[in-house]
Amino acid sequence: MKSLKIREGVTQPPSVNPDVFASGKRKKRKKYSVNEFVAGILDGNRAILSQAITLIESSLADHNKTARSIIEKCLPHSSRSVRIGITGVPGAGKSTFIETFGLYAVSQGRKVAVLAIDPSSQHSKGSILGDKTRMERLANCPDAFIRPSPSAGTLGGVARKTRETIILCEAAGFDTIIVETVGVGQSETAVRSMVDFFLLLMLTGAGDEIQGMKRGIMEMADAIAINKADGPNRLQAEKSRIMFQNALSLFPAVHSGWKPLALTCSALEGTGIKEIWNLITNYVGFTARTGHFEELRRKQSVIRMHDVIIDSLGTSFYGDEGVKALIPGVERELADGTITSYRAAEILLDKYFKG
Repeated sequence: MKSLKIREGVTQPPSVNPDVFASGKRKKRKKYSVNEFVAGILDGNRAILSQAITLIESSLADHNKTARSIIEKCLPHSSRSVRIGITGVPGAGKSTFIETFGLYAVSQGRKVAVLAIDPSSQHSKGSILGDKTRMERLANCPDAFIRPSPSAGTLGGVARKTRETIILCEAAGFDTIIVETVGVGQSETAVRSMVDFFLLLMLTGAGDEIQGMKRGIMEMADAIAINKADGPNRLQAEKSRIMFQNALSLFPAVHSGWKPLALTCSALEGTGIKEIWNLITNYVGFTARTGHFEELRRKQSVIRMHDVIIDSLGTSFYGDEGVKALIPGVERELADGTITSYRAAEILLDKYFKG
């Protein structure tokens, strides 16, 4: 009796592409000059735009210097867009709404950039929600660009980076900028200070919605949209819309003269999206006629200046060799309780300013 013969299997391909190491080292990404970056951005090159945004997000001094030069050269080509901030309660369907809304804007001949301010991992400092699978259809649209921005735990830092990213996206030809917040903490205030129109996304059936939402956030909103107004939820959504509209009417009149409205929509079914787009268009036209649109943009430029100053001082302070040498010892004293936080800060600041 013949022994069992084992047939040869199919040779498996290597787990790493051998071409990567054919020359003995991996191929390095091309380094562009400032002028090459700017030319590529103005030409709408997505790869170069993404690399420039990476420079903005970098903490390296050389990268920051290059990024600032790129921003300065792109600035004259920006400000030709509508900037829309979108926030909402957890579960309101922000990502689904933004995808449906973005696709509608594209169908109207717009070029859409979505800047998603995501919470960051405290271990990797990377973006937890930074996968484009949340907006797969929009991500695959040739007239859309999605960029998740890890906050790395510092709201001020992500606010500055997002403002600068807006400039580059506008210079690249995107005329509709959507900034998404995670809907918690103070991120709404930061986003409101960098957009033209602020939309608050709500849902019905979540208890007392007004009590559950900070009054300050509602006062910042230029419109409220009750999402998921579909199926058996339509009637309840309409009741919520009326309740929110009544609440908005009780707030003091805003400086722009605009009267915020509450609407219903279903991002899943695509209903109400056109009405929200038309509302934003009407808002832009209204504020342009009253002069509020340009006034708001000027105020945002001032805010951007202060952000740059604060960020530059922070980078310079923590990059100072004398300060870096003192920090470990001061932190140990703080942990031991031998000095106060105020005294610790005073020691480090004295070292920075007096050397």
